[in-house]
Amino acid sequence: MHTMHTPSLPTSDLLLLFALTAPTTPIITKIKMTLISNVNDYQIVAKTKLPKALYEYLASGTDDEQTLAENIQAFKHWYLRPRVMRPVKDLSTVVTLFGHTMKMPVFCSPAGVHALCEPEQGECATAKACEQMGILFGLSQHSTRSIEQVQEAAPNCLKFYQAYILKDRQLTLRLVQRAIRAGYQGIFLTVDSVRFGYREADARNGFNALPAPHRLVNYDEPNTSSVQSTSNNSSGSSMEQTYNGAKHKAWDQNSELMFEQNLSWADVRWLKDQINAIAGQHHSRPIPLIIKGVMTAEDAQLALQAGADGIMVSNHGGRQLDACLASIDALPEVVDAVAGRAPVLLDGGIRRGTDVVKALALGATAVGIGKPMFFALAVEGQQGVLNTLQMLQQETQAAMALCGCRSVDEITRQLVTRHPNGTFGGRFFRAKL
Repeated sequence: MHTMHTPSLPTSDLLLLFALTAPTTPIITKIKMTLISNVNDYQIVAKTKLPKALYEYLASGTDDEQTLAENIQAFKHWYLRPRVMRPVKDLSTVVTLFGHTMKMPVFCSPAGVHALCEPEQGECATAKACEQMGILFGLSQHSTRSIEQVQEAAPNCLKFYQAYILKDRQLTLRLVQRAIRAGYQGIFLTVDSVRFGYREADARNGFNALPAPHRLVNYDEPNTSSVQSTSNNSSGSSMEQTYNGAKHKAWDQNSELMFEQNLSWADVRWLKDQINAIAGQHHSRPIPLIIKGVMTAEDAQLALQAGADGIMVSNHGGRQLDACLASIDALPEVVDAVAGRAPVLLDGGIRRGTDVVKALALGATAVGIGKPMFFALAVEGQQGVLNTLQMLQQETQAAMALCGCRSVDEITRQLVTRHPNGTFGGRFFRAKL
């Protein structure tokens, strides 16, 4: 494990150092590692290690990348109001989510293709880091390690499975059933992806298929499902012909061809009913359904009416609709609409412990990270993810203490404010790859 308290060089100095040195030089590689003392440092190092097309696939957003940039910058519009002379010696970051205890209010959001950054273990490495930290790991339907492989690798980790509704509804259902049978204790349903946003970087770089030997392995179905299959075990190969068909210039435009586009809130009710039926056979407690990709009060209300157990405020990391609000700015209206009836989660832009505290103060129960997870994987694998989570926990603890909060329950909306003059003094820049 690396020392967490090494002073961090300014980003400009880091970039200059990396530009002047070959990434493969052992001495310089060691120096780079000692420079990593915050989440952003991993991205700087990852850019020197990953192929250009892969780095830009991970780092880029849609269209002008306004939302990608504002996901991070919008946190700067919110200011903390420190409270002093309060006892904080026995500070705890523990939080409860759907009856499960997490050691901090941060989790790894479901995101696909981890093996592009960590070929040996893929999602198993991330799940094991989450297991070490005692937090939630979200497994994407588009993972490069299967539902069952991840369960075997991290059996004691709290894991939720993330689903898309496919054109093949029975395949969607079989995947959810596999997750519940394997021991996953929650389901994310991503609802913002009837189409994928167009990422120009992928088209420019020719990133229109997964590089061999990587595949979306969950579509390779075992012969153990009790849900009747209409496609048998040929589904994996037929799906691969779609998502790796290279019909379009960017990969996500190929993979979106698998998704159902005629969706309504009735589909959420259908999935919730199916989850309840499956869970009753395999679990002693209910399996929560969290709707991921909600950005408005209206949709939060409709999601709850359709049977959702939780709401996740997310704009897909700025990779879907450009020019929508940053997640943190959409959070307050969603929290107000939910009005305490269900947990509200958030991802998008979390890079510091102060970001965590701001999100919790605005009503989030916990927050997820996505891009930082990939960059840490690319640099140091499982250890990198563990370090990232530890740094976020340390920063969160410090921010809580300086705000006078001994527990996450004491983080309330009174701790955040807008700037008194209604402006932000910083400059905004378009996100740069």
